[in-house]
Amino acid sequence: MPSSSKTRRAPIALSCGEPAGIGLEIARKAWDELQGSIPFVLIADKSHVDGPVSEVSDMSEVAQATDMPLLHHPFPAPNSPGVPAPANAQAVIDVIAQGVKLVTDGQASALCTLPIHKKALKDGADFIYPGHTEYLAALARVERVVMMLACPDLRVVPVTIHIALEQVKTDLTETLLEDTIRITATALQTQFGIASPRLAVAGLNPHAGEGGTMGREEIDVITPVLERLRGQGLNITGPRSADTMFHEAARTSYDVAVCMYHDQALIPIKTLDFAGGVNVTLGLPFIRTSPDHGTAFDIAGKGIADPTSLIAALRLAWDMAGRTSGCHGGD
Repeated sequence: MPSSSKTRRAPIALSCGEPAGIGLEIARKAWDELQGSIPFVLIADKSHVDGPVSEVSDMSEVAQATDMPLLHHPFPAPNSPGVPAPANAQAVIDVIAQGVKLVTDGQASALCTLPIHKKALKDGADFIYPGHTEYLAALARVERVVMMLACPDLRVVPVTIHIALEQVKTDLTETLLEDTIRITATALQTQFGIASPRLAVAGLNPHAGEGGTMGREEIDVITPVLERLRGQGLNITGPRSADTMFHEAARTSYDVAVCMYHDQALIPIKTLDFAGGVNVTLGLPFIRTSPDHGTAFDIAGKGIADPTSLIAALRLAWDMAGRTSGCHGGD
């Protein structure tokens, strides 16, 4: 591993996620490509991992690793690619908690999470959370967090996420919108190094409601929040018509697009950079990134999984850790 100044920062903790998915394969491919330039340690059962590893007992040993560093966490059942074992569900959950402890204790500079399979966790361990994000918020005792998807050309934040479209109008409240914008603005300053972030906020309805003729959410909910936050010094434009926010020239006018629902945010970024998008959780007391894809059971074990999004997630976590004031582990 290189002995540059970068290695003096604590490494990234990489939780294994669902071992029957593609996570362990792309972790290996990421290590082969990065070769320690971004130090990370995989938390997993060593019997599940193909190829050589450097088993470590704590994070301080990562710098001496000659193969992919691995912090062994025993799982009760063997791994079969594409077929999650219910007996392993609790261990998947426990590995996430272990990663959180490492970063909150200062032994890791950030947490990067490989994909989980929520149904497998629910079936095998009565997992009560909708996903990674909510579980991490519970571990950190944080009431509200924000999901950001990021790639080099675009950052997007959906205000409402995994709900039916018909429910968006009910869930889109002034409080939710204001909290989302505040958390996003703060994270852009503290973790992305943008002193005065520019936030572009989409409307909910076509043409941002067109003066109330296509819906009143812009008038009744969105505009009052934006005016209040502008009055407090935030650099916000909107509500904008979503259909004109994402072309190349428009994207130069903001640092993040705040969108009202899942697909309004995710369609543009996945169109621009399907393989390289990164999921970032804002509002946690630590850095967390994740590749923007699932377990891909259909290709698990076939050697064809693409590590691009994981590599991007590791790079972003490392960059964020370097920008964060007083980051864990120091430089």
